[in-house]
Amino acid sequence: MCAQVLSRGRLPDTDGRRPQLTITVRLEDLQRRAASASLEFGGQLTAPTLRQLACDAAVIPVVLNGRGVPLDIGRLSRTVPDGLRRAVTTRDGGCAFPGCDRPPSRCEIHHVHEWQHGGPTALHNLVMLCAVHHRLIHHSHWEALMADGLPEFIPPSWIDLSRTPRRRPPPLLQPVG
Repeated sequence: MCAQVLSRGRLPDTDGRRPQLTITVRLEDLQRRAASASLEFGGQLTAPTLRQLACDAAVIPVVLNGRGVPLDIGRLSRTVPDGLRRAVTTRDGGCAFPGCDRPPSRCEIHHVHEWQHGGPTALHNLVMLCAVHHRLIHHSHWEALMADGLPEFIPPSWIDLSRTPRRRPPPLLQPVG
């Protein structure tokens, strides 16, 4: 709920623009592939946590030297434009994880193939996930993928030895009522 208010100034009826993150990282940490960094309000965060937060946010990197002096201030990157967000919302209709019924206003957009590893910000590489399932994809052995233009999820082997992909039916094809 706080994320909704902070990103929009009020609780929305539908999805909207994502928050903007200013991530501060020391040059030494950046050279070690950003082992840690901090946000504007302080506190160190690990790289996996930063990747999850940045997954569906505008990111402005700030690189500091050893004395804390900014060496470089980046520009916005990685965000999903409003029109593309509407397309993902139309296709997924909320959290795309099988069995989840969170509406679009409670969801984030996830890059299936990570943006930082060359994944495009394009409909065929984006999936809508609620915070719980977004964390699950980032911090567990579940995998998200796209098949025939729709998101699928592969469970870890300890849940399903065959790792059979699971898919929620598209919202426009689900029976009403």
